[in-house]
Parts: sequence; C-alpha cells; structure tokens
Amino acid sequence: MMKKIRKAIIPAAGYGTRNLPITKVIPKEMFPINGRPAIHYIVEEAARAGIEEILIVVSRNKNMILDYFDRSLELETFLEKNNKQHLIEEVPFPNVHIQFVRQPYSEGLGDAVALGKRFVGNEPFAVLLPDDIFLCSNAGALEQLVDAYQESNSSIIGLQEVLPEYLKNYGVVKEEKISDLHYKILDIVEKPKSSPPSNLAVTGRYIFNPSIFTYLDKVEKGVGGEIQLTDAIKALLVEEECFGINIQGKRYDIGSAKDYLTLLKIL
Repeated sequence: MMKKIRKAIIPAAGYGTRNLPITKVIPKEMFPINGRPAIHYIVEEAARAGIEEILIVVSRNKNMILDYFDRSLELETFLEKNNKQHLIEEVPFPNVHIQFVRQPYSEGLGDAVALGKRFVGNEPFAVLLPDDIFLCSNAGALEQLVDAYQESNSSIIGLQEVLPEYLKNYGVVKEEKISDLHYKILDIVEKPKSSPPSNLAVTGRYIFNPSIFTYLDKVEKGVGGEIQLTDAIKALLVEEECFGINIQGKRYDIGSAKDYLTLLKIL
C-alpha cells in the first residue's frame, strides 16, 4: 500500500557563510523575493505537493523565521484600526501546520534531518533545502518526487545535471538509467574533489522512508567535520533501493548572488 507523503522537514539552521556579512543579522531563508521571504516559496511548494505538516529546523539566530510564520496581533490590530484589513490577506499563508525545533550545534545537514525523527514517526517524509528554489512549468519539484515515490515506494532523490567544474560543490550519484528522467542510485559521493561518478548532482529535494534515521544514527562526521546526509544515503544503498529523478525545472540557489538577483527579476 502506497503511503501519502504528509510531512516535510526544512533544515534552516545553517550560518549562511556564503552570504556574510548580511547573514549575521538576516537569515538567508528570509532574503526577500517580491515581498516574500525565500522560505515562503519553499513552504508553498511543499503545500502544493500535499504536505500537511512541516518541521523547520532552526538555530538560535533564526528567530526571524519563527516570527514570520507566527501571527502579529499588534500588526493586525493596527491594520484593522486604520481600515487596512485587506493587507492581512494580501499574501495568504499556505494551509499547512508548521512547527520548529532548534539545532543546538552546527553539526551538518544529516544532524539537522535527524532532529525530525520524533516528528516523522513511522511515515515517509520529504526534505526540502531552502537554498534551492525551483521554477517549474508544470508540476513543482517536490510534486515530481512525490509522483515518483508512488511508483517505487522507495526513497527518492532530486537530481539535475551540473557542469563538471561545479560538481565538487554537490553530492554526486553513480546511477543506472531506468528511463529518460528516472535512475536507480548505485552510489553517492559528497563533494568529490576529483573523478565524480557522473554529472548528476543532488539538488535539495528528497523523499525518505523512515529507515533513513537508522543510518543517520550510525554515520560519523564526514566532509567538513559534519554529519552528512549523503553518508547516510550511501549506507542505505547497501540494504535498500533508492532512486533518483531528474527534476524538470530551473533551479536557483539563493546563496549565489547571481541566482538571487535573477530571481528578483523573475518573481
């Protein structure tokens, strides 16, 4: 029986070092795009894919994210008093339940996802990295993964082709092609310095069965002295099938000044 993907984790606890010094005071996830913070678009994407509950992993300096998704009674009162109630609903929030957990130490993406173990329970779940915003002409990026999961009932990784000189910045897969867009994952390497196994890079969208937590509990610190989600996936591949889908859409990395400025012109 296929299980519905109802829950998602959004890891948003990183320091945003690529965007210093502004990220000393403004979380990268709160960078404005057409009047909304970047993370708003990630939550919208999740909601459109059928997600009902989201856990956002934050650090101590990310309270601005909590404030954004909370009600501001003072602002609502002010707007009502000044006959500007329409502004409250000008940008409606996605119909999804959001909760938060703090990552006490910057231990890496794998550690951030592991904090969602109790939240997820025994259900398959999605992971969306807020650095990556996808603009898709048809189904959204996460929707494409959800559709693929319904066919395989196995963990799914979002992939895209990346120029060889940039592969050193990504997790890169060794794959067996199933169809034009679908692959069986044979191996995965985090930020290969040389000889990447392919030109298919992991791009910020995942669906996992809850068994991933078994592997996250066992992995040791890897590249960068952090708990790498890639290493847990590599361990999973020994015992389980995992598939990849080439996401159809344009990806923009808001940590890149070029991509961020391009998004400002488009949205």
